[in-house]
Amino acid sequence: MKMIQPTCRARFTARDVDFVVDVLGREGKGSTVLVGLLTDEETRDLILDDPELHAALLERGGCLEVSARFYFYVLVRRVLARAGIEDRAVADYVAELLSEYVRIVSSRCEVPGLDKPLEYFFEMLAALPRVDEGTAFQVRAHMGNHALFLAGLFKEHIEHRAARRGAPGLSYYEELGRTSYRVAGDHRLAQRYALSTVFGILSHEFEAARLALNDLSERVFTFGSGPDPAKILEEPGRN
Repeated sequence: MKMIQPTCRARFTARDVDFVVDVLGREGKGSTVLVGLLTDEETRDLILDDPELHAALLERGGCLEVSARFYFYVLVRRVLARAGIEDRAVADYVAELLSEYVRIVSSRCEVPGLDKPLEYFFEMLAALPRVDEGTAFQVRAHMGNHALFLAGLFKEHIEHRAARRGAPGLSYYEELGRTSYRVAGDHRLAQRYALSTVFGILSHEFEAARLALNDLSERVFTFGSGPDPAKILEEPGRN
């Protein structure tokens, strides 16, 4: 089970920089200056907020030669800021979450000592009293991440299952995500990972973050060749 941290902005690739220069830079000296500014954290963050970058990611045709971290950060930062969540570390964390989930579909929770990964929320909740403190913190963080991912990107599927089969609705995922982030944020290990503030904001603003990802999903994402939401959302004993 990987501990997700807000490290997108520190892990951009050379192609990401080339994309920024191509969109915002000018030939010759202007490009050189722009590359230099990207090495400074404060100016880098201002550059990444430029609306031209956001527009270019959405409007350019073909396969964009940028990393998933760059792509998600620029798009997530925009929708979260529009929703009133201005903290860049939160945008960075959510972008890293999406980058990890889309790349390896981290929908399972692997706990030391257990034979099989925990795939469902009720399994994770049941495991909490049986694991050590550090593992419990990681499970809580994973539950918050998983709830945000599902409620943010698979809203329509959740609503369809809730209406047709009596499965848990969005309120279930929101409450579970909000509570999980709050408990994880209050844990002493959150300070070690520098995640206390990020988890606190995501707990308090879970619905706003979820709605922002709903908007992003509707505008940008398709999952035709990606994870099957029916399998990810299926929870034995809850239908």
